[in-house]
Amino acid sequence: MLMDSIFTLLHVVMAIINFSIIFHSSLYLSSLKCLCLLGIFSFLFPQSSLDVRALQFSQSLIFAIEEINNSSSLLPGVSLGYKIYDTCTSAAKAVRMAMALVNGNENSTLNEQCTKSAQVQAIIGETSSSASTAIAKSISPYSTCECLSDKRKYPSFLRTVPSDYYQSRALAEMVKQFGWTWVGAIRRDDDYGNNGMAAFTKAAEQLGVCLEYSLPFIRTYSQEKVLRIIQQIKSSTSRVIVAFVTYWDLEILLNVFYEHNITGYQWVGTESWISDSTVARLDKHKILQGAIGLAIPDTTVTGLKEFILDINPLKSAGGAIFTEFWETLFKCKYSVHNELKHTTVCTGQEKLSEIENEFTDLSLLPIFCNVYKGVYAVAHTLHNLLGCTQTCPAKKQPDPLTVSVYINIDLQLNKGEEVYFDKNGDPVAKYEIINWKTIEDQHEFVTVGLYDSSFPAQNQLIMKMGSIVWNAFSIKYGSHNLCVICTRKAVQKGKPICCFDCIPCAEGEISNMTGTNIHKTIIFFRHKNTPIVKANNSELSFLLLFSLALCFLCSLTFIGRPSEWSCVLRHTAFGITFVLCISCVLGKTIVVLMAFRATLPGSNVMKWFGPPQQRLSVLAFTLIQVLICVLWLTTSPPFPFKNLKHYKEKIILECQLGSAVGFWAVLGYIGLLALLCFVLAFLARKLPDKFNEAKFITFSMLIFCAVWITFIPAYVSSPGKFTVAVEIFAILASSFGLLFCIFLPKCYIIIMKPEMNTKKQIMGKVK
Repeated sequence: MLMDSIFTLLHVVMAIINFSIIFHSSLYLSSLKCLCLLGIFSFLFPQSSLDVRALQFSQSLIFAIEEINNSSSLLPGVSLGYKIYDTCTSAAKAVRMAMALVNGNENSTLNEQCTKSAQVQAIIGETSSSASTAIAKSISPYSTCECLSDKRKYPSFLRTVPSDYYQSRALAEMVKQFGWTWVGAIRRDDDYGNNGMAAFTKAAEQLGVCLEYSLPFIRTYSQEKVLRIIQQIKSSTSRVIVAFVTYWDLEILLNVFYEHNITGYQWVGTESWISDSTVARLDKHKILQGAIGLAIPDTTVTGLKEFILDINPLKSAGGAIFTEFWETLFKCKYSVHNELKHTTVCTGQEKLSEIENEFTDLSLLPIFCNVYKGVYAVAHTLHNLLGCTQTCPAKKQPDPLTVSVYINIDLQLNKGEEVYFDKNGDPVAKYEIINWKTIEDQHEFVTVGLYDSSFPAQNQLIMKMGSIVWNAFSIKYGSHNLCVICTRKAVQKGKPICCFDCIPCAEGEISNMTGTNIHKTIIFFRHKNTPIVKANNSELSFLLLFSLALCFLCSLTFIGRPSEWSCVLRHTAFGITFVLCISCVLGKTIVVLMAFRATLPGSNVMKWFGPPQQRLSVLAFTLIQVLICVLWLTTSPPFPFKNLKHYKEKIILECQLGSAVGFWAVLGYIGLLALLCFVLAFLARKLPDKFNEAKFITFSMLIFCAVWITFIPAYVSSPGKFTVAVEIFAILASSFGLLFCIFLPKCYIIIMKPEMNTKKQIMGKVK
């Protein structure tokens, strides 16, 4: 995420707000074997304002470096230096700075002890996801995006903050555990927000949580865009908002929500803002009351808090930066012009202990500790490389690639903190679940749970449900959208499948549970145990229904511009599916004839055509057609063709048959089976059954044969798109003929005449 710490070697990146912090190193080979890492401390801030959050992050990095330089056990005889640049959240500036440093094109001041130019050893960089993405291809920086776990694209990327994959899943599991199945979402319109929300949406769908809306937002949006977002939120029915945004986006959102009187929503936040006291101070109207979300676990690094608040390093950085910082912090001016007579004059003796502002607020200390971890991970790797005695790299000087290969995967820091990276360069995902409680008109952060990805799946999310304080209005109106008893879900046209209306159940049906789905079932399957379905060979009937569905789908392959695969697929799929269909009808016809023969005294003919033989016959007939298609495709398959001869002013895109013999062999085999089926059904049409299926098979085969007999002259005489239209018509007409003639009479009895759906009626024993 943005407020995190990431680092990647082969120009490693660790995220720091609006900063790219770069290590330099050059090797001085002498009798002392000194490694001198040089640096210049410089800040480049935006002209409009000073980002004191960024100063806190830079102080954390400087603290770690100075602690390492003063250590006698870690990198003895080696000094670490640093440079600090401000990218101003600009992707272009981030790329320009990073590439200049990587390529050695930036100016550097060398210590007298060193004789070689500085070499970039590691970049601890930009947390803005969009700016990070811009330089990811060249030096592999980024924030918490799940995509950076792909080692094929980013082999040198590691981070000390969990991937958004875990945060998104943790948020989805948390929302599900609260019973919220109908939520809305606002995401920052950049790589962080869009990628994070995409991961959340995927995880939420798997858990049965539905997003009513997912709205992009960034503070630079026009007023018109913001108003559209507001209107969509006001018109929604969900009362939970999952916010994948940053604290500076919330500054705008809170004001807009207050102006439009939008209250009573339960907010769910990411670690970018949920534990930030700056956001809590901005929420003057308690819009975020009861907010809950994930935060980086609190860790302790002795002396870090005091060092961050110590502004002495700024004095040594130069008068300009110290002056701007001091004036911003104490809202005073060192030089007062005539037009600013009422402005407070800075004395330089002001005390930090007497003020409370964004700089003195250390609510993000856990994130600062991640910066500390990242610096130590790099330092330990350099230490091990310089003191290597076994399996050492060929190069004596540790270059970025070597550091990337030999970086420690699991190390224990001096303060007891563990830095661990899995095979994807990610640490174990651990989050505290923070709940906002209002005490004496002020928001306070209370830990109400824990998420740890290293635990078993069923125990990763631990909640203290009784300790959570909700937004009162969101609970009053609820966050569920379920259909109540005696209603059912109806999907809304043009919206996601999880968006639905609740409408009364159909006549004769009832739903006796809230939130249940009424599944539609095929009539034949629903009544599979009734006599009429059993008597008509239910197994072959279901196989016939399946093959008919494939026949209908075959028509889709004839639509669109011809290509090599579509030309091959349309004819072979058509030939095989229709043979499968006719084989099932032929099997049913043979069963009818055999069944009648079996009723004669002394006849045992059904043992020769039982269920195994029926399946085998369908398979055998279909395999013959498959063999014909294979021979056709191997000798001369269909191919796309531009017909320039039929019309002078038009070019007709069509599929040439390749081998005409192959096409007519496929069609002829279908005709042969249909003719055989028609003859057998015709012979059995007058069998003395109460419900004679052979009669309906005869009608269906009569329609089938009539369609395909008329198809031949129409196909031969139709050019281009008309040829395709004739084929589609023949496929649909013959498929509907089979479907209606064979299944419509049975469905009529099942639905309209259930009294006839008895064994006695089917056997004709009722007078």
